[in-house]
Amino acid sequence: MRFGTVLYILGWFLLFFSGALLIPAGIAWLYGEPLAPFLISAGISAGNGLLLLFLLRPEKDIGYREGFGVVVFSWTAAGVFGALPFVLSGYLNFIDALFESVSGFTTTGSTVFSSLEHLSKSIHFWRAFSQWLGGMGIIVLSLAVLPLLGIGGMQLYQAEMPGLTKDKLAPRIQDTARILWGVYIFITLLEVLLLLAGGLNWYEAFCHAFTTLATGGFSTRTASVGAFGSAYIDYVITVFMFLAGVNFTLHYRFLKGDFAAYFRSEEFRFYCGVGFLGLVICMIFNHGRVYSDLASNFRYSLFQVWSIMTTTGYGTADFDLWHPVCRLLLLNLMFFGGMAGSTGGGIKQVRLLIFFKFIGFQFRKLIHPKAIEIVRYDGAKVPNEIVQAVLGYMALYALVFMGASLLVTAQGIDIITATSAVAATLNNIGPGLEGVGPTKNFGWLPSFSKLVLTFCMLAGRLELYTVAILFTRSYWRGLRLPGLRFRITSERRIPIR
Repeated sequence: MRFGTVLYILGWFLLFFSGALLIPAGIAWLYGEPLAPFLISAGISAGNGLLLLFLLRPEKDIGYREGFGVVVFSWTAAGVFGALPFVLSGYLNFIDALFESVSGFTTTGSTVFSSLEHLSKSIHFWRAFSQWLGGMGIIVLSLAVLPLLGIGGMQLYQAEMPGLTKDKLAPRIQDTARILWGVYIFITLLEVLLLLAGGLNWYEAFCHAFTTLATGGFSTRTASVGAFGSAYIDYVITVFMFLAGVNFTLHYRFLKGDFAAYFRSEEFRFYCGVGFLGLVICMIFNHGRVYSDLASNFRYSLFQVWSIMTTTGYGTADFDLWHPVCRLLLLNLMFFGGMAGSTGGGIKQVRLLIFFKFIGFQFRKLIHPKAIEIVRYDGAKVPNEIVQAVLGYMALYALVFMGASLLVTAQGIDIITATSAVAATLNNIGPGLEGVGPTKNFGWLPSFSKLVLTFCMLAGRLELYTVAILFTRSYWRGLRLPGLRFRITSERRIPIR
């Protein structure tokens, strides 16, 4: 593994990241707020990036090991350097700031803030903007500049989006990244216009559009979207949460005129079916107990089902007060997540669809042991290695979930709070139940628990394997230390040829 290559690309990433930090600095200037937190953070990020580029020799070859390393270290660096504005603004200590920053870039939406109205507009914008960047993936965005460095991008793309299915929309991965980002920006701007039509100002419209399309859920209000008290706003955001949970390649094909692309996708039909079933169950158990009229029942149940299943995490109702069946259902929907190729988190709909098909396959084999049975998806045979990969992912997911839940519970946290906190962070959702419910926050948790949950957010966003592989001995076998651009002697600096 060429560790120097990883650090060299990380240097370019930090330069890009410093530019991203200047955007909320512009918001701070616009509203007359302090510029220093963002300018200093940008300077620290750029300084570290330039140091890596100055010291290390560039290497042209990049393999899958280097791709995994770049993705994990870049996301970690985004969390660390993205935490600096919170610390320099005086709002949070470093551990809380790291939690908030990672929650932003992983589009989780869990927060340590008990109240949001006192935050500056530039900090609010940074929270929303970090989720928007993380939504489609900072690494995918940077693929457009990697060819300029003479470094291929397919390995990074595969490490960044390691889902079951991938759709290449163009022969070159850079063109695919541009297409996806073009669709992402178009839908974001469309939501901004619709939110403006509903009475939101430009600032709040952009902040909520950023965090909706990223399925992030950071809001400018403590009461989240419920603070607006508008059925129109609720329904607009519900529609765009639904769209954000759909594979973006399907959006692209629809915009190109292939209007039947959605319904040809078996995963899309499964995604819609799970959401519809969740809505019906919530409405049945909420009727008469929580909501007396059908309109309110439909509005709030619809919003919360899609908010939780797409892992957005917005709130318009305190679902911790709902019927226990509804609470348990929402907890289960946390694991479903969005479709592969969406900005949603969770296990992903396609994995669960293959998993359920495999269960049916096993039943049929028991009844007809001599019959030739295969698992099909979208009308085609699913290779055995794909089925094995899905089962392996589910097993790894269960291990991480149980291990993290034990660590958080060991800190004296009650079981419901601990397990729902792990589910909320591992699936990149935001709110959990009980002590971390929709009206609560994560700020009161012990520092060790916050670090465990921060790891869960990163692991969940990168779909476990990308992070877990760095903890294996085989990954580091054959490690090549960074080659320095210069060798320092007692007389003078000599370039290394």
